[in-house]
Amino acid sequence: MLRTPVALILFNRPELTARVFRAIRAARPRQLFLIADGPRNEAESRLTAAARQAVADVDWDCTVHRNFAESNRGCRRAVGQGIDWVFQHCDEAIILEDDCLPEPTFFRFCEELLERYHDDRRVSMISGDNFQPAPRSGESYYFSSISHVWGWATWRRAWRYFDIEMKSWPKDRESPWLAELLMDDTVRVTYRRNFDAVFEGKVDTWDAQWQLAVWRSGGLVALPNVNLVSNLGFGADATHTRRADSRDANLPTQPMRFPLVHPSDVCRDTEADLLTWRRSLATRTIA
Repeated sequence: MLRTPVALILFNRPELTARVFRAIRAARPRQLFLIADGPRNEAESRLTAAARQAVADVDWDCTVHRNFAESNRGCRRAVGQGIDWVFQHCDEAIILEDDCLPEPTFFRFCEELLERYHDDRRVSMISGDNFQPAPRSGESYYFSSISHVWGWATWRRAWRYFDIEMKSWPKDRESPWLAELLMDDTVRVTYRRNFDAVFEGKVDTWDAQWQLAVWRSGGLVALPNVNLVSNLGFGADATHTRRADSRDANLPTQPMRFPLVHPSDVCRDTEADLLTWRRSLATRTIA
């Protein structure tokens, strides 16, 4: 059984939710946190009810916690406050959304690195995502500044920096440390534009706030050298990932090999970050 608690964020896509839940069932976590926003209208009530029913059959030895909203809170508050709730109950967690299908070894990868870096404040999170054109090295993972959240894990100690209101953003926006971290003028302009939109309430999301929290705390992200999670949710019914033809949609996964080969140092791979950003800028807006 998986020792690490798993949190699943769901909403109104019962078929995708069922697929991700089957992957979680195979991992058999001892604790499961289910976070669900409420419907936006009466027509959506059937879908949200069906998504909740898709996770009802927990048929293994597991403590289940449910945070099901009656009314709609929106992506920003439903997810942000939902993860707050998870870390009121546990010290670390693996977090999946209802459209992010993990390769089976994703869970072991997260669990081993959660243990290894539990007290290492240089590391803010572990992700299952890889957007590199080729492996970075012969090691199992590398360190990045980019907080990919299509299947990820973190600790309470890192999440405590999360600020849903982004109160520091007006000051951070022009700060020398942010300009140095982003390295490229086009990347700087893009992040500023996107973060401005989130700060002003024009975009209903939570992941920009988490990215800012990782940066402000000086944290790094452990990213696997193979892709461990496929986002199946691109399409017209998605909240943000609406382009079904995106090259990030339905990316293939590969199993992680064990035992893990650890990097010799906790150090950011700046070349990998630039490759990821430039790849993103070629096809979509980064956030």
